[in-house]
Amino acid sequence: MTVLRGLREALLLFAVIGALAAVAAMIWVAVAGGAYTARLGIGLVVVGGLIGMTGDLTLSRIGMLGPRATFGVAPERETASGGRVLTGVGIFLFVGLPLIVVGVLLLT
Repeated sequence: MTVLRGLREALLLFAVIGALAAVAAMIWVAVAGGAYTARLGIGLVVVGGLIGMTGDLTLSRIGMLGPRATFGVAPERETASGGRVLTGVGIFLFVGLPLIVVGVLLLT
């Protein structure tokens, strides 16, 4: 059951990140011109690399430090998963790495 939840979470993250990269590539093409698939491939490689370097959704957790402090809520603990199933390694393997692979395939 946990494996299916993890794979579902990875698929959802992959789809959301892919959709955001597609929108960013459309805006990039509208502003600067060029080939859409190449811009989408570059975007996917960059986002996949960022997720691979952080190894987790650390950037979203860092972004919440200010609001949590404003409302007097304690910072999130490293062990608290916030309802997530995937660890940093799982996010890298099932989200970041496939994003990079798809991006490289679009570039070739």
